[in-house]
Amino acid sequence: MEFLNRVLGIRVIYKDDKIGSLPNFIHARYRMQMITLDGKGAIFLYPKTELDAASAIRKQIDRIQRAAGMPAVLVPESLTYRQKEYLLRERIPFIVDGKQIYLPFMAVYLQERCNGERPDVEAMLPSAQLLLLYYIYQGCGEMLTSKAVDKLRFTPTSVSRASRQLEEMDLLHTEKRGVQKVIFSEKKPEEMFAAAIDFFRNPVKRVIYVPKAEIKEELLLSGYRALSEYSMLNPPTVTVLAADSIAAWEDVASKQLLSSEDQCALELWRYDPKKLSDGACVDRLSLAISLRDDRDERTEEAVEEMLTQVWRTIDSKRN
Repeated sequence: MEFLNRVLGIRVIYKDDKIGSLPNFIHARYRMQMITLDGKGAIFLYPKTELDAASAIRKQIDRIQRAAGMPAVLVPESLTYRQKEYLLRERIPFIVDGKQIYLPFMAVYLQERCNGERPDVEAMLPSAQLLLLYYIYQGCGEMLTSKAVDKLRFTPTSVSRASRQLEEMDLLHTEKRGVQKVIFSEKKPEEMFAAAIDFFRNPVKRVIYVPKAEIKEELLLSGYRALSEYSMLNPPTVTVLAADSIAAWEDVASKQLLSSEDQCALELWRYDPKKLSDGACVDRLSLAISLRDDRDERTEEAVEEMLTQVWRTIDSKRN
């Protein structure tokens, strides 16, 4: 691990010592290497599969550390921004070669940049966000922009501007083929979503509270109410709805909830939530983006459950 020595002057020595008895599921997930860090014993864990949830990794590492009697350090090839945040929250030591070092047992935290993390990025246009989310739902790969024009009811100019911004953000590529324009990427849907997570803007601009009797049109469920439809989360007491315009209710609305029985929460969205929805709720990816700053453990678990369903559904369509 030349990175540790070059950046921090920590010398890594690899050893052939064996680790105590561990269950098969641990060996199936990690290749383990005994080492010393400036003379301090530790174990490098090289993932063999995709990373589990941080809470599960925490339990696995605790078990390894009890068996070995020394710290264990996760050494993945890469980390998304969200994965890094979860590992830090669980105080799980990790090293991403050439990028990041987090060794709490040595009071070391060095951060350069993780996958999908870009400082001071330009705000993503609502049209670009819609286009990218639609592209992800289509399974990524290659897609004619004319398909997005038809589905999202964009003008060709809007799609061209949106795709150009996404290309400038290095999220996808564009190519002219005759009279057609194609957007493409080698990333899988889940990888694309992770790479774009810091570019996405919360689709919800503001929230007002409106008497239920004043809602005369059919609006999509959103917020925690929609999340309860997509997961095992219990539904909230206040119904949450989404709209791309709230002008019709401004005169009867309040900025604060006055009655959970008589009022509902109405979200103003940056783009028409119906463009990506395929049912009674806002689409799952937009919902996940709108709730990404919620640190409640139950909400995070429900969002992860919902996203797992999304990737399975997309993969089933691709196969």
